[in-house]
Amino acid sequence: MANACGVDFGTSNSTVGWVRPGHPVMLELEDGKATLPSVVFFNAEDEEVTFGRAALAEYLAGYEGRLMRSMKSLLGTSLIDGQTEVGGRALPFRTLLSQFIGEVKRRAEQSAGRQFTSAVFGRPVHFIDDSRENDQLAEDTLAEVARSVGFKDIAFQFEPIAAAFDYESQISREELVLIADIGGGTSDFSLVRLSPERAKKTERRDDILANGGVHIGGTDFDKYLSLSSVMPLLGYGSRLRNNSEVPSSYFFNLATWHTINQAYTKKMWTQLSDLLRDSAEQEKLGRLQKLIDQRAGHWLAMKSEEGKIALSDAPKVTLELDRLSPAVTLELCRAQFDDAIGHLVGSVESTVLSLLRDAGVAPADVDTVFFTGGSSGVRMLRERIGALVPSARKVEGDLFGSIGAGLALDAVRKFG
Repeated sequence: MANACGVDFGTSNSTVGWVRPGHPVMLELEDGKATLPSVVFFNAEDEEVTFGRAALAEYLAGYEGRLMRSMKSLLGTSLIDGQTEVGGRALPFRTLLSQFIGEVKRRAEQSAGRQFTSAVFGRPVHFIDDSRENDQLAEDTLAEVARSVGFKDIAFQFEPIAAAFDYESQISREELVLIADIGGGTSDFSLVRLSPERAKKTERRDDILANGGVHIGGTDFDKYLSLSSVMPLLGYGSRLRNNSEVPSSYFFNLATWHTINQAYTKKMWTQLSDLLRDSAEQEKLGRLQKLIDQRAGHWLAMKSEEGKIALSDAPKVTLELDRLSPAVTLELCRAQFDDAIGHLVGSVESTVLSLLRDAGVAPADVDTVFFTGGSSGVRMLRERIGALVPSARKVEGDLFGSIGAGLALDAVRKFG
């Protein structure tokens, strides 16, 4: 059995892998499942903290409290030194992060029946785009948090490289593989030479032709679907009686997972009350005010996410927005979604093309595209990436487990 584990702390879901003969690599973290949604709920009524699916269930059941999601997006930003308020007391985001990582560790150890003091953590190719200093700060912060909960020996591996190691364990010949890891917060890519023989090497640097990434992921797709289709129901794009547009900041905060709680401040409430009096479309802003009063922003974001996922399989879907007042039945179509995220997909395409240029590899030379990450299910994104290397075989990995499994394999190499 391996001495160390691999930890995939994801924007939307987290997993832990551990190599042990005769057993699945992925450890069960909640309800017999390998994934633990990266969610924390502070129940103000019972003064308890819950995690994962249980946290989402308590929030949706209507308990008073504070839900936090997409915590990984705080790393490397000034928000990491901020705080939120729960039950009248301040809770620093660093403490929040430590509580979640500590819970992941505790559940992994309970599942494995042993303690882990060594781990390889996954990290995106870029936590922060265009800032090496902030990117390093993000990794350092995650390392500090990991040490604070009991990990002593910590290493990092790029998430797409970890996915490559997982895919490599399944092949029988050498392949030049484009790893496409489309997660909740980032789209990361690696171009790697893989084979059963190469897998035996301790040092793989020469097999990695290029890495690239952009800070675009599933939460961004949720955001722009919400802004294009959902937020107009609450007054986004509407006007005041003086013909000026209602400020967009309220809607952007509510459409962005890690800033939803900013919409609940007293300052925002006062501003919104003033705007409501001057609104030319009071019913829409009235919906917004009631939504904020109910602190139902995360519910609305989950409905947008639900619509995004459904549009991967169907050209049209219906969302029942029954917590809006008055309630709305909203029809979403894939064409509208594609229009909303087109600029994001274009940036992802540019990242892949730059990766190929940096590696000096012609698209025709790529043997396989290996898709992983929950957001790789977005139909247009997958099709556009595939079209860049048209002759390559398209393979779908375990969308939520490939990285954790690859990190576990890397942990064996690094820690034994």
